[in-house]
Amino acid sequence: MDLWVIVPAYNEAGGIEATIKALAGQDDQDFTLVVVDNASTDDTAEIVRRHGVQMITETRKGTGAASDTGMRHAIAHGATHLARTDADCLPRPDWVRNIRRAFGDGLEMVGGQLRPRTDEFPLKFWERRLIPFVVDLAATFGRFRPGNRSPEYLGPYVMMPGATLAITASLYERAGGFPRTAIEEVHEDRALVNRVRKLTPAYGSRRDVVVFGSVRRLRAYGLAGTLAWYADHHYRPEVIDVR
Repeated sequence: MDLWVIVPAYNEAGGIEATIKALAGQDDQDFTLVVVDNASTDDTAEIVRRHGVQMITETRKGTGAASDTGMRHAIAHGATHLARTDADCLPRPDWVRNIRRAFGDGLEMVGGQLRPRTDEFPLKFWERRLIPFVVDLAATFGRFRPGNRSPEYLGPYVMMPGATLAITASLYERAGGFPRTAIEEVHEDRALVNRVRKLTPAYGSRRDVVVFGSVRRLRAYGLAGTLAWYADHHYRPEVIDVR
């Protein structure tokens, strides 16, 4: 297994170092890390280089575009398995190890759990409880929404946040990869899940594949706005890229 971890990043100078350190602290270090700088205008690229991490650039702005560029770069350089997290996230120290175990159990695509970060700023009690609630609500809604239901699908809908997702290189290519879109256009993680569902039932979410994600969007959008955003972007704030 030649595992690569892909991290798309846009103007993440304030947080990319913490993500790199979290990946450097994995108890399974048998992976290659590559950061995809999505044409940042801040010091993101400089910080990545300072840590000696491999970096490539995607000028077409968008989480889907940057992630796809990173995945295909990894495949072109020999990757057999791919994992993605985001540049405002902290993978738990056993994240890579548990992804490897899930692949070993026969899954071709692996989703994980997204929990709130507590290191950015003090979290209120309701914020600690709200993010898991929002994720669970979105997962439940996803199973029943018409766009996720079709006779073409070989298995049930499973929500797999892009911040904690892994897939075999072979399946990624067969599925067509992440759509090369901006974050406000398409939820690229849901699109990839549904592409995979037409090809195989060998996918699933693992409770031990844990990443701690930023709550900055929740703080900026508010509860109603956050829920509407994840429900097909029914809420469109003036500033999409909260930093």
